[in-house]
Amino acid sequence: MASAAIPNSSHLLLYRPSPSHFTPSLSTFPLNKPSPSSSKRINRSTSASSPFRCAVTGTDEAAVKTSPPGTKKKSSFDIQTLTTWLLKQEQVGTIDAELTIVLSSISMACKQIASLVQRAGISNLTGIQGAVNVQGEDQKKLDVVSNEVFSNCLRSSGRTGIIASEEEDVPVAVEESYSGNYIVVFDPLDGSSNIDAAVSTGSIFGIYSPNDECLADVDEDATLDRSEERCVVSVCQPGTNLLAAGYVMYSSSVILVLTLGKGVFVFNLDPLYGEFVLTQEQVRIPRSGKIYAFNEGNYLLWDERLRAYMDSLKEPGPTGNPYSARYIGSLVGDFHRTLLYGGIYGYPRDSKSKNGKLRLLYECAPMSFIVEQAGGKGSDGHRRILDIIPNEIHQRVPLFIGSVEEVEKVEKFLSGV
Repeated sequence: MASAAIPNSSHLLLYRPSPSHFTPSLSTFPLNKPSPSSSKRINRSTSASSPFRCAVTGTDEAAVKTSPPGTKKKSSFDIQTLTTWLLKQEQVGTIDAELTIVLSSISMACKQIASLVQRAGISNLTGIQGAVNVQGEDQKKLDVVSNEVFSNCLRSSGRTGIIASEEEDVPVAVEESYSGNYIVVFDPLDGSSNIDAAVSTGSIFGIYSPNDECLADVDEDATLDRSEERCVVSVCQPGTNLLAAGYVMYSSSVILVLTLGKGVFVFNLDPLYGEFVLTQEQVRIPRSGKIYAFNEGNYLLWDERLRAYMDSLKEPGPTGNPYSARYIGSLVGDFHRTLLYGGIYGYPRDSKSKNGKLRLLYECAPMSFIVEQAGGKGSDGHRRILDIIPNEIHQRVPLFIGSVEEVEKVEKFLSGV
């Protein structure tokens, strides 16, 4: 049989379909210079009446669309995990190797907590532990377990000098620290009251620079109380000193939101790989929004200026549409929605809680650092959250956080302008 030339092709595959078998018989022929007669014969052999069909292997430049010069098509399998992303940040000098290890240990802790949250009902981890934390709140079983998981992961990293948890009375110096001595503050399980109802919960963390005022190797003459005092001094830093901050939300998917002081990045936990995968870069919060998240059950406990602000949100206004109320009862869940859609989240002071209920070190400062990196604002109603210097490790402050225009609006109401 004669062969036909097909431009820019390497072989011609010729096969005869078999009526009784699924596997065709294949024959491969090298291509020679064509002649007019051979071209006609090939055309006749591929007609509907012939049992032969032909296919081309190789690359046909006329049929394949090429990418513009200098561009590279991204593979569907080209994913970037948190580990590779952190290594790239280390290469460009954004962070050092020690901080990379600390952040990796935090991600491991959050993976473990995510698994515990998903299996809480099965593993009998719902309900109250029976103990009360330093703030006088009843501890859930998962509060205690999550705190232990977080602490153990940070200790084993060998790069953490001090850890301070919302569930602990005082900060703790880590004896296993080899270098780095980073200060990590965290709320191991925010919104734990939602656990029994399988509603969104999360973990919040912030990382401060090493501080020589608190060393893990305490002198023999130093008492434990003295060591604790030095730890407290080191931890009580304003949010402007934060090197990194983030949170993990345990919901329909496990989402890690992280900032190293150069923008906000979002990672989703891929159950197929067991790794956090980069899904959003340089997240920006809208300058304004139409969603507010306040616990309006405390409305009558608020002062008149705050009630006037809340009433203004319910007025139709020029657009004819009032704001929409959305409140989960979990700071992480409510904040994450606000970050993506815009609007405002607020936990103000009231007649029962003079300074609100949220902690400055473990919740307000890290979240305010994140929102500012995304172009938003965090305030206590009168001043910037990140400028507040803590007087004590469990200090509480009012919090208004979200879109710039929305936070500035509530500040004007509270100042009486």
